[in-house]
Amino acid sequence: MRIKGEEMITLKDSEFRELTTYMKANYGINLIAKRLLIEGRLANMVTEMGFTNFSDYLKFVFKNASGNEINILINRLTTNHTYFMREAEHFKYFGDKVLPYLASSSKNNDLRIWSAGCSSGEEPYTLSMIIADYFENEKSIWNTKILATDISEKVLEQAKNGIYTEEAVNIIPKYWTLKYFNKIKDGKYQICEEIRNEIIYRDFNLMTGIFPFKKKFHVIFCRNVMIYFEPKTKMELINKFYDMTETGGYLFIGHSESINKNETKYKYIMPAVYRKE
Repeated sequence: MRIKGEEMITLKDSEFRELTTYMKANYGINLIAKRLLIEGRLANMVTEMGFTNFSDYLKFVFKNASGNEINILINRLTTNHTYFMREAEHFKYFGDKVLPYLASSSKNNDLRIWSAGCSSGEEPYTLSMIIADYFENEKSIWNTKILATDISEKVLEQAKNGIYTEEAVNIIPKYWTLKYFNKIKDGKYQICEEIRNEIIYRDFNLMTGIFPFKKKFHVIFCRNVMIYFEPKTKMELINKFYDMTETGGYLFIGHSESINKNETKYKYIMPAVYRKE
């Protein structure tokens, strides 16, 4: 613990460049305007770990073979803020338009959906509940498992557990709470096993050069992830998404994000919704 009266360590210019260059090159995360945020979120932790400067801490992180320390660093520097029904019009469009189209055009009852940057699981679970409502008794004859990925192992563990506060659950329709959640101790709720089993959680870095997926996706949700990316990095990712989207498939991004229509092959459908034709 830092001794009372001791000054908080600060980032030297060289340390700031080293950290921001590493995060951008390896994770696409642009922190160049976040110097105060970096110091504020890391300084006490670095001191408590026994380091007297950021250089020694960064050497320790980058040499850590397990990858645990870089995960801790990423968790500290990125905000995994999400909630059920965030940007609700996307879920309405998915249920009212996208699902009926995909269901009617599918030849093998196989729907492939990817929640990229899934955070603590609210997005993929919401999609799965919409799917369960839509197919009802025919659900068993469809393959509707959702791939949900994030670079943060911490939020992936939270997502796998599927446990949420009463306040978080109050946002969703009441019948969903009754149908798809179990009330557990401390007033919390857990997503039922049926819905939890529909999600495949994986640790995945969107900056991976070539996506390793064998099949393309009918729907990709990547919302409020690219706010950390520079325009060039963002468009490179959008192009990779396009290549991994089935013809007729959809891409959903966050309302705070945008795609230059002249730089993408996706067709604009509505705010933050695009389609591959």
